[in-house]
Amino acid sequence: MGLTRRAPFLRWSFLRLAWGARNISRTGQIGDGREAAAAEYVLRESRPGDIDDVLAAIDRFAYEQSFLINVGDEKGALLDAAVQRANPAVALELGTYCGYSALRIARAAPAARVFSVELSAANAEIARRIWAHAGVWDRITCVVGTLGDGGATLDTLGFAPGSVDFVFIDHDKSAYLTDLQSILDRGWLHTGSIVVADNVRLPGAPKYRAFMKQHEGRSWQTVEHHTHAEYQTLLPDLVLESQYLGA
Repeated sequence: MGLTRRAPFLRWSFLRLAWGARNISRTGQIGDGREAAAAEYVLRESRPGDIDDVLAAIDRFAYEQSFLINVGDEKGALLDAAVQRANPAVALELGTYCGYSALRIARAAPAARVFSVELSAANAEIARRIWAHAGVWDRITCVVGTLGDGGATLDTLGFAPGSVDFVFIDHDKSAYLTDLQSILDRGWLHTGSIVVADNVRLPGAPKYRAFMKQHEGRSWQTVEHHTHAEYQTLLPDLVLESQYLGA
């Protein structure tokens, strides 16, 4: 692995990411057009209907063109394994971004219906284009909104009690715990449902991690996967994989 891959701070697109942090929290995008550029690259450089090739193209773009803030290839393998363990019929994702992790979920669980919630309408459109190109547009639904919008998005999703088998959380880190609580309050999980949370160390979701530690062995059983932040091997990160044991 080249030095610029291992050390992301040597890449201009990574430094631009730091300066665009406020944009990310407000708009869901970094602010320099890289998300739209990623979609154009994927549609141009990957084979239609080939999920593997589409995912590989997104990874190439993130390594070689502009750094992206999706889960990435290293942590994506952890996501794949967790999805396969859950074997979901219904999967829920919080934080679509460009559609990468929803694609990984759809690939790992070919029979699943995947629902992805995204703050940014622009990101949702980018993701839908990529999903259509990959041939899975009919298995992934993007809902524009947030679980903290007063109930509108929760009502739109409208899952039956106990029907959500898998949840992937990768959006506003400060909302991890409150959004999980909203899911629990709606009764969407069942005993054995699996919840995976990205970026628990970097940039960090300390309240979420503390909650899982507090409830370990009672309502949750959690494995902490020590890994690296996306698209580099220098900065450490944590992915939490938690199995719901019931209320």
